[in-house]
Amino acid sequence: MRVEDFQTTAAIPGTAGLGDAGSGTAVLESIARRVRWTATAIVDAANRGRPNVSGIKVGGHQSSSASMVEIMTSLWFSELTEADRVSVKPHASPVLHAINYLLGDLDENKLSTLRQKGGLQSYPSRSKDPDTVDFSTGSVGIGATATIWAAMAHRFVSDRYAASRKSGRFIGLLGDAELDEGAIWEAVADPSVGQLGELLWIVDLNRQSLDRVVPDSQIMRLQGMFEAAGWQVLTRKWGTRIQELFAHPGGADLRRRLETMPNEEYQRILRSPDSEIFDRLRSSDSTPAMETLLSSLTATEQAAAVRDLAGHDIGLLLDTYKQVDPTRPSVIFAYTIKGRGLATEGHPNNHAALLSTDQMEMLAKASRMNLGDPWRKFQPGTVEERACSRASLRLRRRHPEPASSPQNPASLPWSYGDRISTQAALGRFLSDLKRAAPEVAHRVVTCSPDVASSTNLGGWINKTGVWSVGERQDWFADDVERVLRWIENSHGQHIELGIAETNLVGLVSELGSTWSRWGQPLIPIATIYDPFVARALEPWSFGMYAGGQSILVGTPSGVTLAPEGGAHQSLTTPSIGLEQPECTAWEPAFAQDLEWCMLEAMSRIGIPGGRSAYFRLTTRPLDQALAALPTDAVLLERRRRHAVAGGYRLSDHDPVEEKVTLVGVGAMMPEVIASAARLKTLGIRAGVVCLTSPDLVFESLQSRNSPNPETHAIGLDIVDALFPRHAPSPLVTVQDGHPHTLSFLAGARGDRTISLGVSDFGESSDLQDAYRIHGIDEASIVNAALNLVR
Repeated sequence: MRVEDFQTTAAIPGTAGLGDAGSGTAVLESIARRVRWTATAIVDAANRGRPNVSGIKVGGHQSSSASMVEIMTSLWFSELTEADRVSVKPHASPVLHAINYLLGDLDENKLSTLRQKGGLQSYPSRSKDPDTVDFSTGSVGIGATATIWAAMAHRFVSDRYAASRKSGRFIGLLGDAELDEGAIWEAVADPSVGQLGELLWIVDLNRQSLDRVVPDSQIMRLQGMFEAAGWQVLTRKWGTRIQELFAHPGGADLRRRLETMPNEEYQRILRSPDSEIFDRLRSSDSTPAMETLLSSLTATEQAAAVRDLAGHDIGLLLDTYKQVDPTRPSVIFAYTIKGRGLATEGHPNNHAALLSTDQMEMLAKASRMNLGDPWRKFQPGTVEERACSRASLRLRRRHPEPASSPQNPASLPWSYGDRISTQAALGRFLSDLKRAAPEVAHRVVTCSPDVASSTNLGGWINKTGVWSVGERQDWFADDVERVLRWIENSHGQHIELGIAETNLVGLVSELGSTWSRWGQPLIPIATIYDPFVARALEPWSFGMYAGGQSILVGTPSGVTLAPEGGAHQSLTTPSIGLEQPECTAWEPAFAQDLEWCMLEAMSRIGIPGGRSAYFRLTTRPLDQALAALPTDAVLLERRRRHAVAGGYRLSDHDPVEEKVTLVGVGAMMPEVIASAARLKTLGIRAGVVCLTSPDLVFESLQSRNSPNPETHAIGLDIVDALFPRHAPSPLVTVQDGHPHTLSFLAGARGDRTISLGVSDFGESSDLQDAYRIHGIDEASIVNAALNLVR
């Protein structure tokens, strides 16, 4: 290329060397120009185009979208297949909607509804947007890592169900500032990830975050971290046109000058008038050859040259995709400009900046569009329209035919021992499920962050094996003293990750999405130490928002594992479970309750309108006789129905006779039952209520008080069954967790209530000392009851 051929206009992105209008790259550049306009207009219409009565800004991210346009255009209109799944960085959602519109996947009347009720969501939402969105993003870092866990979930499903084996790529599009998130590196570092060749990340390296220009040293550190984890790293900085310019005399000096200047200086050049660029590029060590080269370019050409970055060079991007190694995960660092082609281009404070009307008019002119008619598509018969039609056909997906889910049994035919903890009962339940309902058990996959044996999954693992991305030799197969048989292959049903709870819940969320992605429902059950539920909460909650359905088991919980001390004691998790949307929290006390509730929770996994579950279990063995299970079949079924609705009464007298009602949850039931017996010796008749799910009882109360109550799933108003309105009495509630969790029960009938629980950090002790320290022992319960009735 001759220097004088370097012709472009910075205000018209994608027109540099447009050449033959029918060439593939030229067509894609023309489409990219339309995508950039449409994405910018979507945000403009949301802010300038509709009334704002509240005065609260609508917002949007025109600049963050602009930097992604060529990357996303090259993918959707040339590279992707219908089997590929893409996670789009949160602030580029307008680009995704613009592309879907041009592909015929989004109605025109939705383009002006960004951040409006029933319209386009602020960030890509798989469950709430009206067009095709593969991954919900918005919680920074989690959307990108979801591609890792989706790839792993797809492999697991493919190993079990041959019909799901059509493989695509899992592509994450993320901003460079997103790589500051710890969740990214916990996922990248997991050893199993290094074998996922279908995984590709493309980093929009615009060198800006929300508040600042990213420091210069960042890219080298990021490259090294990915390489250390076994990823292929491809870095693309300069576009093909300026690379050819670098080959001219003085070009090497120009390249050195551009690559050694701080990011902040480069951004300042972008904000400068074209006439100042030559002087800004000159420095104390400039060479005459570099200055001669620059002098041979017009000011406009100089401006175009410094803006010629690889992330905006569609031809270079397409060539880069061909170099991706399919045998290991890959990351492409594509240098871009935040706000590319907009009036806000390169400004350090452009993150949430909105173009003015005059600036939108300028962009419309540069984009060959009209602000008064912003949604015009390409004319039929044009090369661009034909390219859009071909891409639409290529990306068209068939909705997966859902596999039929086996019917869950209501209970299993075996009983439990005299003394057993709910944690141990979980392991027993899973082993028995494989015998009693093998079709259901076949859909179960357990996961753990290196705590499988300590959360009682050993028996299940011995029966089902450990699933891994690749076959691994069992070097302990001949060890006769080994209790846990850790056989890793493609047929197992347990997946073990490293000690990173965010990875665990990210994986189970994607395992819990296979029913909607590929038509194969799974029942993912993850075990985690309960104190670390809060650490995993955000990604798990976001996974539910994205449509993932799973069961999280937190164990051991509370202060009941007293010798472990405050480091392994959980206080706030009961209220976390109660407050989490699209999730039912359970805390059964007895083994039979656990079985019933777990089967109920499993029946709501992997189906439209399903619901996740959180189980809070303990290692304290309880005397199962305290459950007083009815022997009559009708009464036993009644007990089961109450247990799965949220709780049941253990008292055998009429509630009208009660002077006080003791309400317990989980491991506290022995103390609650013993307190009722002690009160009886004092002449005070106490009722006993065992809650299996305060969450469901709260829902029942809310439904009862709602002007439009919904019928309970099993047709039982549990709050009235437990606390009949015709028989009010004071309440003492007891929970191995924060006492406010059960304080809502005071509103069931307006009863005076004392709520006992744990509201301070614990310390190492024996069980009874721990209960006394926190005031949840028998004596404290009895005293609370006496204070209410005397």
